[in-house]
Amino acid sequence: MFPIMRLAAPTAAANPPVNEFGRAPALAAAVADGREAATSPARASAAIRIILIRHGQPDIAPAPRTSHRGFGDYIDAYEAAGLDPGSAPPEELQDLVGELDTLFTSGRKRADESARVLAPRAELIADPLFAEAPLASPPIPLLRMKVPKWAVVSRILWYAGYHPEIENYRRAKHRAVRAADILIAKARADGAAALVAHGYFNFLIGRELRKRGFQKTGTHKARYWNDVVYEKGLTANPAKPI
Repeated sequence: MFPIMRLAAPTAAANPPVNEFGRAPALAAAVADGREAATSPARASAAIRIILIRHGQPDIAPAPRTSHRGFGDYIDAYEAAGLDPGSAPPEELQDLVGELDTLFTSGRKRADESARVLAPRAELIADPLFAEAPLASPPIPLLRMKVPKWAVVSRILWYAGYHPEIENYRRAKHRAVRAADILIAKARADGAAALVAHGYFNFLIGRELRKRGFQKTGTHKARYWNDVVYEKGLTANPAKPI
């Protein structure tokens, strides 16, 4: 089971800890409430919304054309990076999540800082269950490419079975099922749930939501602050704030 960290909205007295994980009984209660809601016809038929958001631009310089070793170093630097101070969320995205009291994040620095900028007053529930499906740099000698091309090659090889000491595709899909369970439980309890996390894993969660009958507004893209809205039980005004 992945450890969970709850980050309360900042107060004038102190900032919340960002580097220690603890238990989150309220999250377990939300999952339980969501399962209970599914057994109630009135609650189960209520409109619910799940918003999947990719983080803003990380504070890391674009990498030039590089070797596989350089790409491996770039992966490590990217994972450690926070949010670029100049990367601001679109106003319409802020409006979309502005009424929510809670946001889920992956616990990665770039995701947590993005969520804090997006909804300064919301409580953050950081859970590495929502972390990006990993990449590994393939040891291809003599080849030099820009980082986006390395990322594409690495993801294709990951699909094909190249996952040295990292999570494989099957396990990532299973993790996405568990992530969808948590988000649906929260949405059933509160009407809506939002996650600030990562592009590819958000796509995997979205695919699971579609299997469960959710309607999609938007497209998963490799773009910072990209959002996709999944709704169930709404018949009008899709993708508008609840």
